Order: sequence, then C-alpha cells, then structure tokens
Amino acid sequence: MNLTDKVVLITGAARGLGEAFARAVVAEGGRVLISDILDEQGSALAADLGAESARYIHLDVTDPASWKRAVDFAEHEFGALTGLVNNAGVSASGTPVAEESRETFQRIIDINLVAVHTGITAAVPALRRAGGGSIVNISSAAGLIGMALTGAYGAAKWGVRGLTKVAAVELGREKIRVNSVHPGMVLTPMTAVTGISAADGAFPNNPFQRVGRPEELAGAVCYLLSDAASYTTGAELAVDGGWTAGPSIEYIAGQ
Repeated sequence: MNLTDKVVLITGAARGLGEAFARAVVAEGGRVLISDILDEQGSALAADLGAESARYIHLDVTDPASWKRAVDFAEHEFGALTGLVNNAGVSASGTPVAEESRETFQRIIDINLVAVHTGITAAVPALRRAGGGSIVNISSAAGLIGMALTGAYGAAKWGVRGLTKVAAVELGREKIRVNSVHPGMVLTPMTAVTGISAADGAFPNNPFQRVGRPEELAGAVCYLLSDAASYTTGAELAVDGGWTAGPSIEYIAGQ
C-alpha cells in the first residue's frame, strides 16, 4: 500500500503489533510517530527506522494531556497528522466474570476502550486540519464473539467495535474514515506469557491451526490507512486465521 505523504501516530508501538505497524508504515513510504510508555524500546525503534521517517514520544493513553502533547508533536515534526492507530492495550485478566474485581475491570476498560475515545477526540482536530484522514482502532476477535475469561477485555473490545461505527458515521462527511481491525491470537510479548507456540498445528482452534505473526496484521492496517481504502469506513476486518468464522475440522473432531 502506498503511504507516501501519510503521517501516522501509533500507540503501543514500541513492540509487538505496534512495532510491526510502524515498520510497515515506513516501508510503504509513510512517516510514523511511535508512542508508548516503553521509552527505551520506543526510542530504539525510532532510531532504527531513521530520523526522516520516525519519531518517538512518551504517551500514556489514559492521560488526555499526554495525548495532546503527542498530536502537537506530530504536527510540529511532520507538518500534519493524517492517521491514527489506536493499538495500545492490556490483555484479559483470565478471570471469570463473576470473580473479576471491579478494579481490574475498570483498569482494562480504561486502557482498552476509554483511551481509544480519548485518542479519537485528541486526533480529530489535527485530521480536520489535514483535510481528512484515517483512524484504525485495534479491537480483537473477542470483540466479534463471546470468549470465556475475557469479561472486561471482551466488553472493551466490543465497545471499540461500536465506537468505531459511531465515529465513522459522524466523521464521514469530513473525509475522516474510522475502521476496526480484529486480530485473533497473535504471538507478541503480551500473549507470549500464555505459553502459546508459533508452530504449525499448535493452535487447532482456527482453520489455519496456528497463531498469527505481527507482520501478518500490518497489511490490513496499512490498507485502511491508505487511499486504497478511500471508500471504506465503519468496517470491521477480522485478521484471525478464520477463528471467528469457525473452528477447524480437526478441532471439532477432537472434541
């Protein structure tokens, strides 16, 4: 996808999915503002991508003032902001709904949903100044189907899906597109703690029978950021190895 002249702010971009998105944006000719709370890793990634294409800024997605600094920095460094990828998040607690504490539930909602709204409100004025743009919200397969042990996480990701559609309807006439991407199980530092394996056949739940790699999500995100998706808004794109389409034959046979 051609991202020449695109300037994209990506949250949670120091590693995992966000890093893959940042690298892909630059590879496609765009410029990227890497934001995270992992300053050492984020700064190293920006240096690796090069000063002409990348900058790093500390961004706490739960802090509106931090968002304003990031958006202002993007415009100061690159002259405009044309894209936002709301990627930062935390994983599910792995606790049944009836046992998930209110504090845990609130924390996950704040980071995975409320922060997405905060990011949209912070970025839209800059996107308007740029004459339009694209917002890509990273939801989850858990935002398309019910998954056990993901109470707060699932609620947040369903919320991201709904918020995306509302924003798409409201911002369409201003040439600001808003879409959601729904990853399945992807091997990242956040999911590695579950002990998942990247080997073929190690994840029989989906038709591909394997987990995804971060770079396999990047193409979908770059498409939605690009002018090739100029008539796409309010869409939800599952990139999950077919997980939400249904379990593999082998998985069903093994029950």
